[in-house]
Amino acid sequence: MTPLLPASLSRIFRETPELARAYLVGGCVRDWKLGIQCTDFDIEVYGVDPDTLLASLSRWGRTDAVGRAFGVVKLTVPGHVFDFSLPRRDSKSGPGHRGFEITFDSSLDPREAASRRDFTINAMMFDPHRGELLDFFGGETDLRNRVLRHTSEAFAEDPLRVLRGMQFAGRLDLTAAPETLELCRQIAATHSELAVERVREEWIKWATKSVRPSAGLRFLRDSGWLDHYPEIAALVGVAQDPEWHPEGDVWTHTLACLDALAELPAWLESDSRRRLFLTLAVLAHDFGKPACTHEVEREGRRRIVSPGHEPAGGPLAASFLGRLAMPESYGAPVVPLVINHLAHLNAPTPRGVRRLAQRLIPATIDDLIVVITADVFGRPPRPREVPSGVTALREAAEQLQLERTAPKPILLGRHLAASGLTPGPGFKRLLDAAFEAQLDGDFQDLDGALQWLRSRPSE
Repeated sequence: MTPLLPASLSRIFRETPELARAYLVGGCVRDWKLGIQCTDFDIEVYGVDPDTLLASLSRWGRTDAVGRAFGVVKLTVPGHVFDFSLPRRDSKSGPGHRGFEITFDSSLDPREAASRRDFTINAMMFDPHRGELLDFFGGETDLRNRVLRHTSEAFAEDPLRVLRGMQFAGRLDLTAAPETLELCRQIAATHSELAVERVREEWIKWATKSVRPSAGLRFLRDSGWLDHYPEIAALVGVAQDPEWHPEGDVWTHTLACLDALAELPAWLESDSRRRLFLTLAVLAHDFGKPACTHEVEREGRRRIVSPGHEPAGGPLAASFLGRLAMPESYGAPVVPLVINHLAHLNAPTPRGVRRLAQRLIPATIDDLIVVITADVFGRPPRPREVPSGVTALREAAEQLQLERTAPKPILLGRHLAASGLTPGPGFKRLLDAAFEAQLDGDFQDLDGALQWLRSRPSE
């Protein structure tokens, strides 16, 4: 198993008497048990007061006291930042995630402190002095069995924990215990108490860190919280033509697409921003189907079709992103990817590829191909095969060098001025017309652009 402690932290424990009753807690212990390399270390210290904790850590590096009455000390040493905190008592004093009275109590019993944590897998503690795991609530067994279980009834005091359950289920491929789902259903009405920033943070973690995104969304559905996201809830039960979608309804298809996306090298190799908008685009790609799906008679049989669902999904995706107050830099690529996710069904022409690249801004054709691939792969038991239309689109974009960018205007204002035209309101109209002609393929370089300009009748 991967060693839990970096050498610097091991030495701090060994040579700091005030840390005799200090334990690693939370995610670092969980990840260690999973064999995941730990990068964030949280240490809970018992039996000392805040001033003593701060003074004892100051000799190891830079210390920053944070939290109410500095219940947390951040220690910065070369290569690491460690969070040391005193055990805390939380008492519910008002609605929402922030409605707590928090006091730090170094005399608290470790078991009682652990009982305040959200899930059993996050309530494990590790004693670095004895090399022992303290597991009061069966977290190790739940982790081994991939079960997400609340630690105690205190779970219900903080509704944000339900959304934490969503992202943990997706990140670790967990299935929630029935009693945890029931508790979540009992507090479903408290979603409105949550600050949108905290809600968004959990969705971002789900979208960027999940290994099985479908597990997170199933948790939301089974916990009764999916109805708080109507664009997603509407997908449940929307029928699809079994010839093209043997996997089932739109909900089932969307979950399969998200899982396929999380396995694609292009997604795995992306930074967190790109992972985020690709995941959200795949999540939203069929938001338009509930309103557009109906049956028609074709070729002597009843078929299920969803004409126009791509453009219909754009405003719904925007609505979902708006409810999360997603920053423009993160969410802007999602809507054009949703609206254009069937672009590969048209034979690519140079004109079509140039205009597609322009419509996708700030996303790219390369991004679109990832979304399309996830869409196609999310149709089990059909084989995961990249359609010829996707290959053709990629090749056409690469030939035009537009797979990762959009066309940039060739003819600029300075060229108009150099041609003897007087700057004025007509410049914009002329430049817009030039760019449209460029997208249509009327010219491909500056000489061609100037020739196009000379051929136009004077206004």
